[in-house]
Amino acid sequence: MEHGNKTKATEFILVGFPTLYRYGSILFACLLLIYLLMITGNVLVFMTIRLDTRLHIPMYFFVGILSFLEIWYTAVTIPKMLINLLKTRKSISFTNCLLQTYFFHSLGASECYLLTAMAYDRYLAICHPLRYSTIMTNKLTILLVATCFTCGFLCPLSEVLLISKLPFCDSNEIQHIFCDFPPLLSLACTDTTVNVLVDFVINSFIILVTLFFIIISYIKIIVAVMKIRTSEGRIKAFSTCVSHLSVVLVFFSCIIFMYVRLTKSYSLYYDRVLAVMYSVLTPIFNPIIYSLRNKEIRVAVKRSLSKSRVYH
Repeated sequence: MEHGNKTKATEFILVGFPTLYRYGSILFACLLLIYLLMITGNVLVFMTIRLDTRLHIPMYFFVGILSFLEIWYTAVTIPKMLINLLKTRKSISFTNCLLQTYFFHSLGASECYLLTAMAYDRYLAICHPLRYSTIMTNKLTILLVATCFTCGFLCPLSEVLLISKLPFCDSNEIQHIFCDFPPLLSLACTDTTVNVLVDFVINSFIILVTLFFIIISYIKIIVAVMKIRTSEGRIKAFSTCVSHLSVVLVFFSCIIFMYVRLTKSYSLYYDRVLAVMYSVLTPIFNPIIYSLRNKEIRVAVKRSLSKSRVYH
């Protein structure tokens, strides 16, 4: 890269947390442990739902797809983060940086849409129980999942294309733990108003619109639950939503603060801390939440583990 001149970037340096470099080996071990636990947890949930016929209903099909999505979502960033913790030069090529940004946002957007589909599923199950099985058929379930991924992978295309045409100058150091739109825009040596506006519109549409539909679904769910006469019935009805609602609150609370803003100036440290939360910690919470909060999945996991011990 030519210093001080507008040019096309060939590589970037991921700065991460410079003050923690001396603890690289310890951080590597901690992150690797978290990553292995996350992979194990999500694979266990996915395979349990896949193999146990008792769980072959739309609600658990969505949970399985969410676990499958989380495996790939973390695979986009964490392996590179692990490598960088052991390397002195934490570089990434321009092409790989754009690919990482694209897939990270594509899978993140797909998760937003999937969580919305899961809220719709719970709304139908609680508010229209008699019509649920005729509406939420296997065909509709698969169609909803396919639509979630299609929309998710289409949404960030314009953002990536716009940022790929930007010239970069002076510094090639990304003040972040992985490639992302905000830190990349801060390195561009040209007017990025269009990029910021496009990012804001797309991110607002994905995050706020999906969150709006989730909130509306849960308002209707709460109204329907409150009409149930017995407290036991109310608890049983709403317990099927607690796991999903917990995931929604953790996931959306992080990404709203990170991506719904109409400026390219931001707190570098603040964004890196948030990035750790939604790219590392949130994915490991999902299998824990669903396995601990959901009796059917807990029982199915125990059944699977007991069967594997018998066969061995």
